[in-house]
Amino acid sequence: MAGVDTVLIVILALLGLFLVVAALGAVVATRRNRAGAASFSESLTAVDRQLAAATATDHGWERTTLDAAARAAFAEHRPGTELEQLELIQIVDEPGTDSDLAVFRATAAGASTQMTLGRRSGSWYPKAIVDER
Repeated sequence: MAGVDTVLIVILALLGLFLVVAALGAVVATRRNRAGAASFSESLTAVDRQLAAATATDHGWERTTLDAAARAAFAEHRPGTELEQLELIQIVDEPGTDSDLAVFRATAAGASTQMTLGRRSGSWYPKAIVDER
């Protein structure tokens, strides 16, 4: 009987050790996945911005004209506020030019503003401006 009790104790100890190792492995994997998800999200955001910029360039949209229109729209929306950063985040290129849209994110004084510019008769105008929180 004493031999059976010893074997049972060894088996239970090994099973307990296996469960502890599995739990620690799960914790490590979860932390690694969270860190990887943040990095992946940042990478995806950068790629989206690059794609938007490339689309603007490929379709013959003059980037300096777009930026100037976005800066003017921001200055009109928030007069006297110095623009810190301007990012082109989306392009919508529908057939014809009057349906084209360019979406920018402007950062100033710790706040973000999303600006959608539309195009009419070849000129860009502010179609929608929303302060983000």
